[in-house]
Amino acid sequence: MKAADIKRLVLDASVTLAWCFEDEATGFTEALLDLLSAGAETLVPAIWSMEVANALLTAERRKRITTAQVTGLLRRISKLPITVEPMPPARAFEQVLQVARQQELTEYDTAYLELALRESPPLATLDAKLRRAARSAGVALVE
Repeated sequence: MKAADIKRLVLDASVTLAWCFEDEATGFTEALLDLLSAGAETLVPAIWSMEVANALLTAERRKRITTAQVTGLLRRISKLPITVEPMPPARAFEQVLQVARQQELTEYDTAYLELALRESPPLATLDAKLRRAARSAGVALVE
């Protein structure tokens, strides 16, 4: 599904992080950022915030970015129109775990796939394994 045609999507942390590093940004990731700016409804599972913060903390520890940059990036990300979906333990322990087993993914990656399966919007991710699993599960991908 072409990004320009999308009004609602599930966003993976890999795309969010590409916005944080110039050498990871692509036309695809920038088009998704434009979509958010244009008001596309964007959903993420509860794990997303921790994944993004942890990746930025890791980049800081590796001296790829500074503490001030992490603070600024997290401020900007938190202002984006993104809805964080809660993850009740029963969902994580049952539905997400079942899909993780079926698709041979981590529980973390499956949280994005399960949200896309449950809510039906396309999934935006840079993760090749997650893209394959989404196709296998019948989830549309943002291209």
